[in-house]
Amino acid sequence: MISFVRGILRDIGENFIVLESGGIGYMIYVPATVLPALPAMGEEALIYTHFSVKEDGQSLYGFLQKGDREMFRRLLGVNGVGPKGALGILSVLKPDDLRVAIISGDAKAISRAPGIGAKTAQRVILDLKDKVEMPDFAGGGLDTGALFEGDAAQASGGAFGEALNALTALGYTRSEALSALRRVRNSGMGEDAGTEAILKQALRNF
Repeated sequence: MISFVRGILRDIGENFIVLESGGIGYMIYVPATVLPALPAMGEEALIYTHFSVKEDGQSLYGFLQKGDREMFRRLLGVNGVGPKGALGILSVLKPDDLRVAIISGDAKAISRAPGIGAKTAQRVILDLKDKVEMPDFAGGGLDTGALFEGDAAQASGGAFGEALNALTALGYTRSEALSALRRVRNSGMGEDAGTEAILKQALRNF
């Protein structure tokens, strides 16, 4: 099993990269979310890999973090989700955003992945809801447990809940809105900034 590949970045495609290591060019399929974080062509990169063997061939799938690879493997454990589907999900949702979508039951966000229908998205949520942890919201202001259990505006009792309602009213999915608000919270902005300021900052995160 190939756990990781460290090598020189030689090529970048729509859904793959080529790393040269030991005189061998390894073609590694990666989510679209990985591509912007890659080093410049000709520089060294370390990619954590999942080695897939099937009747029709062997493939490598790569990620920048071990946790991202673990999420990919968890997706593979869902009935009806193969490597291509799992890669597609992680191409439209970063792992933290996928965790939010799973915990909040946001099948719409997951079904945006190519080849993933509503039923498969619901299956992902049902199978993984008890196996993933909520990303850290940096504490304070946003009661994540309450946000997922009841009405967001009443549960948070403040500007973040109102901003969440405003974002979903604008057409963003619940998981997209929560992810944007998490980034606002992590930037140091608190409830005292007011709903309008929080909402403006959140919209910059899309």
